[in-house]
Parts: sequence; C-alpha cells; structure tokens
Amino acid sequence: MRVLVACETSGAIRQRMIDAGHDCISCDILPADDNSPYHYQGDVFDMLDQEWDLIIMHPPCTALSLSGNGTYAKGKAKHNERLEAIVWTVKLWETAKGVSPRVAMENPMSVIFPHIDCDKVQYVHPWEYGHGEQKKTGFALHGLPELKPTDIVEGREQRIWKMGPSPDRWKERSKTYSGIAKAIVDQWTINP
Repeated sequence: MRVLVACETSGAIRQRMIDAGHDCISCDILPADDNSPYHYQGDVFDMLDQEWDLIIMHPPCTALSLSGNGTYAKGKAKHNERLEAIVWTVKLWETAKGVSPRVAMENPMSVIFPHIDCDKVQYVHPWEYGHGEQKKTGFALHGLPELKPTDIVEGREQRIWKMGPSPDRWKERSKTYSGIAKAIVDQWTINP
C-alpha cells in the first residue's frame, strides 16, 4: 500500500509500515527523529496533491486538547488559536479524504471530533496494546474499521499525565506507543 503518515516525526508508524513492505513516507514541518530518508520535511498539504491508499494523521493537539481548556476555551486568552486550529484541522481532514479511501486522524480527548465528518470516532488506551499505561486517545475513522485490542495488560499508570516539565515533554507525550503502531499496521493494511 501507499501510505502517508502525516504530522509524525518519531517514525513509530512509518518504520513499521516500511518493515511490513509498504511504500510509506512520513511528513512534518520538523525533521524526522531518526533522520529517515522516508520523511518529507515541509507542509503536509504538499503531500496531499497525490493519491494514497491510507493516510494516518497526527495533527497538533495543543490548542485542540480538552486538557488545554484553561488556556484555549471560549473566553480564555488563546481561544482564537483554538478556532484557527479547528479550521486548519478540518481542512486537513477533508483534503485527506479527497485523496484517500482510508483515513485516520489521531487526537487525544479533543474538541475537534464534533467538527469533522467521519464514519466514527474510536478511543483506545495503551493498556489494550501491551503497555501498562492510560492515555485515552481518539481516532476519527474514514473507510477503516475500529482497532481491536491485541494485548490487554495489567497496569493503569498515567505516566504521560504525570510527566514533569522538560524541553521535550510535548514530543514524548505525542509519541505513538509501539503496540498501537503495530495494531495500526496489522489491522489497517489488510485487503486494501
């Protein structure tokens, strides 16, 4: 399959796709963490002028996440940034659906999902895919089935929520868990 992993720098999904034999590229305005040659550094819309079999997107969630309501909610200092993020993300979603029959958009508990036209929104946790942690993550789905849990494990630590301040905290919080990445590759690339 031809796969685009948009707004990803970690390569967590991209590299698993390549290892599984798919023609995959990631893109982001930032460079790839692993210096992969299969990463386009630039505007995601540059990659949406061609057809893809599958697009998986991780749009920036800072202004969209419910955890940011203290700063981005109506009446708060950065509410206009939230409104701009909603407009940009809806445009990204609609453009992706126009060039691919299968699209998934990942975001945490977020204000974006009611604004997009999707088949369904599914929430997953890392503990359903082999990681003893909680981090409720949503996937808006277009033309894709819901992910099925692959390895339900004990442990419900909120490691991400408890993370202390650091320069790379935002990046660590946004990285896709390897068990979820494996499920995405195994379940969303069957019968393209």
